[in-house]
Amino acid sequence: MPDWLTNMEPHWIWLSIGILLAAAEIVAPGFFLIWIGAAAIATGVIAWIVPLGVPLQLGIFGILSFAALYGARRWLKANPITSADPHLNQRANRLVGEILTLTRAIEDGRGRAKVGDGEWPVRGPDAAEGSKVRVVSADGGVLLVEAV
Repeated sequence: MPDWLTNMEPHWIWLSIGILLAAAEIVAPGFFLIWIGAAAIATGVIAWIVPLGVPLQLGIFGILSFAALYGARRWLKANPITSADPHLNQRANRLVGEILTLTRAIEDGRGRAKVGDGEWPVRGPDAAEGSKVRVVSADGGVLLVEAV
C-alpha cells in the first residue's frame, strides 16, 4: 500500500468517499448513492471531530447509511416526484387522442395507420383503408383505435 494512503487521516478518506459517491450519483442517477455519500461525509466529519477507531467508524457509517436510506425512502413515499411530462419516452402513449389515417384496412381487428412519416400497427373495429381513426390507448407498440 502506498505511503500516502497509510499516512492519510481516516476522516479524509471518509470525506473523499462521500464526494466520490455524490459525483457517482450525478453520473449514474438513481437517487441512492447520494444518501450513502452523505453518510460517508457525516462519518468523516464525526471522525474529524472525535478520534475514533476504524471499526467504530465503520459501525457509524453503517448506522448512518441505514438511517439516511430509510429516511429518504419514507420522505419519497410521502412526497413522490411527479414528472412534468408523464409520457416522456413513451411515444405510443403520446399519440392517444390523435386522428390517424389507415394505410391498410383493419381486418379481423388488425391494420396499419400513418403516423408522421411512418406506419404503426393498429387494433380496433374493422374499417376501410383511408378511414380516419382516433387513438384511444396503446398496447406496447400497437395503437388501439376507434372509428371517428
